[in-house]
Amino acid sequence: MELVKAVDGLWQRGWLPYDVREIVSRSLGESATSLAVDVIALSCSSHPESTVHPRWRRQLEEIGASVWWEGPLLEAWATRHIETPAYAARTADDLLKFLGRLPTLPRILPLPGDRLMSAVRAGLDPKVLNRVRGLLAKAESTSFPEEAEALSAKAQELMNRHALERAVLDADQPATATSRRVWLDKSYFKEKSQLVHVVASAFRSRAVAYDGFGFVALVGDEVDLESIELLSTSLLVQATRAMVAVGGRAGKGSEARSRPFRKSFLVAFASRIGERLEPTPDTAPDIPDERLLPVLAERKKAVDTLFEEMFTHTRTSRVTVRSAAGWGAGRAAADAADIGTGRNSVTSG
Repeated sequence: MELVKAVDGLWQRGWLPYDVREIVSRSLGESATSLAVDVIALSCSSHPESTVHPRWRRQLEEIGASVWWEGPLLEAWATRHIETPAYAARTADDLLKFLGRLPTLPRILPLPGDRLMSAVRAGLDPKVLNRVRGLLAKAESTSFPEEAEALSAKAQELMNRHALERAVLDADQPATATSRRVWLDKSYFKEKSQLVHVVASAFRSRAVAYDGFGFVALVGDEVDLESIELLSTSLLVQATRAMVAVGGRAGKGSEARSRPFRKSFLVAFASRIGERLEPTPDTAPDIPDERLLPVLAERKKAVDTLFEEMFTHTRTSRVTVRSAAGWGAGRAAADAADIGTGRNSVTSG
């Protein structure tokens, strides 16, 4: 099947299952997206699970890629979606042409079927991960700023302490770095990517925004990258909620509902979060420096080396603030979204 060959070619060109689903969804619509997910499932189904990287498997689960049909895919797809064979053929043709135009991305995971390393670097401990997700979900849903502040603080602190403790425990292992991609909404992408960048910096990582596609590429330690993805996603939810609330309280035609205000709000929010995430003597972890600092130095070297290998041509992007009111409101919202840099101990209660 030509579509399977096209998707196999994308794996060779550095794309991952979630990347393909997202770019097709943003460019071609619902029908092509559902067909793309099925083609992805078919492409990966022939490989034993032991030869598929855990992150690759999680992406397949996340997008719902599984072989649910028997026989030819296009016939089964048309029947399932109550479409004619002609419509299915047109959808497949449009998808095939689109996939063939996608460029090459840096390859960040082994391909399905490749021999995996004997030990794949693990991310956040599952217990820590579940607790962090729970805290951030509550922070996003509560209508009380003080509660959201405390919950976000606890989540950020828990992630950072876990990462530093893991760094000390792994001190006898060679320093390694990896990469992830965080897809963001198209609206105000440039401004939202600023927030991901400042969170990445706080977690000892580096970031590059792909404006044309809608994702931010991260380079760092596996534990740090997972933390960045969780915290930045939650902060974006909180920033958007605060921004919409300001506009909701304003009258029709108010500056608070304008694009310049919202852009300035998001830039200010990211700027203030970056300031609050900057380490200070009062927020230093209570892990002895003689154990931690050499490990972090090696990690930084590994991150910088991989970043320079992956991204040979990058440029600095600037954002323009055109609304003083938006800037002030964004900084105020970032103050409310406290990330708890004033605490230096974590309990598991």
